[in-house]
Amino acid sequence: MKYKNYYKILGLASAKVSDEEIKSAYRHLAKLYHPDLNAGNDAIADKFKDVNEAYQILGNTVSRKKYDRVYFAYKFRDGLKSEGIKDKINVNTGAQDFFSMFFGRKEEPKVVTNIDKYYSENRPIAGENLDSEIDISLEEAFFGGERKIAYRLPNDKLKTISVNIPRGLHSGEMIRLSGQGKEGKNGGQNGDMFIKVNILPHNKFEIDGLDLITELPLTPWEAALGCEVSVEGLDSNILLNVPEGTVTGDKFRIANGRIS
Repeated sequence: MKYKNYYKILGLASAKVSDEEIKSAYRHLAKLYHPDLNAGNDAIADKFKDVNEAYQILGNTVSRKKYDRVYFAYKFRDGLKSEGIKDKINVNTGAQDFFSMFFGRKEEPKVVTNIDKYYSENRPIAGENLDSEIDISLEEAFFGGERKIAYRLPNDKLKTISVNIPRGLHSGEMIRLSGQGKEGKNGGQNGDMFIKVNILPHNKFEIDGLDLITELPLTPWEAALGCEVSVEGLDSNILLNVPEGTVTGDKFRIANGRIS
C-alpha cells in the first residue's frame, strides 16, 4: 500500500508542529472539503476522507508517535538515496493497509528494518573532555593574564591554545575551555578542556585562604619604641603603624591590603 504523508495531506510543512496546529489545520480543511458543500464532487469527497484519516492518526498522541516512526523512516530513506547509500533501510515491507498499521491490528507490522542499527552507527557522539594542569605565579593569580599551553591530540598532533587566567584565582580551581576537548563524531559537539590551576610558592608571600602573609623585619628599637613602616604588597605599598612594645611573633592585620 502506498505510503501516505498525513502531514502533507493536512497542509503542514513538516512533523514539527503542535497538537493545536494539527487540530487547526484539520478544522480548516474539513470545512473546505465537507461533502455537504461539495455535493457530487467525488474528487473532493476523496480529499475529505484523506483529511479525516490523517486527523484520526495525527490527532491521537499514541498513533501519532507510531506514525512518526514511519514518517521519519521514509524521510531518512529518501535522504540516503540522495547520498547514494543503499540497503540501509527497508520501508516497503509487505502490502498491508497503511491505515490499519495504527488501528485495529493485533500485531503491528514491522515497517522499518535496520534503522536502529543505522542510527546507532551514525548518531552524533560528543567528544570526550580533557584534563590538564598549569602552574602560575601568585602575581598571575592576583592580576590575571594569559597563558599559551600546548597539548597533544589523539592523532599525535600538537595543539597550542591561549588560556585566559581570570583575576583572583585560587590554587586548585578549574578553568573550563569550551569545545577544546576531543572532537565529536558524526557532527557531535567537541568535548571541553578542564585546566587545574596550581599557584607556585612565592619568595615573599605565603597564601592562607584569602589572606597573604609576609614577614616584616624590624630593628630592636623600632619594635620597642614603635614606628611607621612601608610594607610592600602585590599591587601597592602599605603604611603600617607598628605599636611600641612589639615583640617577635606579633601579627598585624591590614584589611584589604590596599592602604598606601
